Amino acid sequence: MTHLPKSHYALNLNNSPFQPPFFLLTGIPGFEAAHIWIAIPLCIMYTIALLGNCIILFIIKTTSSLHEPQYIFLSILATTDIGLSICTLPTVLNVFLFNHREIEFHSCLAQMYFIHTFSFMESAILLAMAFDRFVAIRNPLHYTTIITHPRIVGIVLVAVLRGATLMVPLPILLKRLPFCKNILSHGYCYHPDIMKLACGPIRFNIIYGLVLVLSSFGVDSMLIIVSYVLILKAVLNIASSEGRLKALNTCISHIVTVVIFYVPLIILALIHRFGTFTSPLFHVTMANLFLFLTPVLNPLVYSFKTKQIRFAIQKVFMKRIF
Repeated sequence: MTHLPKSHYALNLNNSPFQPPFFLLTGIPGFEAAHIWIAIPLCIMYTIALLGNCIILFIIKTTSSLHEPQYIFLSILATTDIGLSICTLPTVLNVFLFNHREIEFHSCLAQMYFIHTFSFMESAILLAMAFDRFVAIRNPLHYTTIITHPRIVGIVLVAVLRGATLMVPLPILLKRLPFCKNILSHGYCYHPDIMKLACGPIRFNIIYGLVLVLSSFGVDSMLIIVSYVLILKAVLNIASSEGRLKALNTCISHIVTVVIFYVPLIILALIHRFGTFTSPLFHVTMANLFLFLTPVLNPLVYSFKTKQIRFAIQKVFMKRIF
């Protein structure tokens, strides 16, 4: 496919602000010639993310001993990771494999909506998993009576509705803006990145975006920290050192998952806020880490660190082989 040079698009957009028919996605600046080779590890990461999370779902569904709240929350987390991977896979691989950089304006807004919605859902599920660990350690005898299946369904519905509802205004706010540029910084559509291309007033977009971040990621992360303070307090009340170690060990996988989700997210948010102080390569690297780190590592972390998941996977594959 033959593409017009960037200058052609920039010239048209600079002459008169309007809603562009499409945006141009970006791979890794300065490494355009190597994009086809970069696509190989990207394909491997997408395969690990999709296959790994599907295996987690299959193992939990087919193993009756894993039909407990802890693993039900894990299956929901795996579902959000699959959703996040699927909604970005077409554009990212198009950029790196085929140098197809255009994405239609409304398709871009739709992709942005789903990326942020799945991210909000994942944050809420991580909070629910922290609460689940607190109840399991603090009240082990009443665990199944407190974390019941109806309550799990209610938590999931709240997580889905919160993400889906809070995100609705963002595409609407962006559609009302005129745009002077159409070259995005990533291989996918991300709200702060799209917003910066507008030449109209974006103050309300900035304020609403900040409210979204504080009311979702901000509140969730603070409550996760509070949960772990309470967990630590409960662990210290356990008499035996072996019991304390066993209790803490049940939280390791979740702690690692929280770190690999929030650290790239915070760094990417800071880059978009203070982007002039970072190199384009670092910018793109952190954007891709945000995209790939949790879907790729979550199934690996839980497969290696959670004994019940690891044994169930071994049992299923040994049965298939023999």
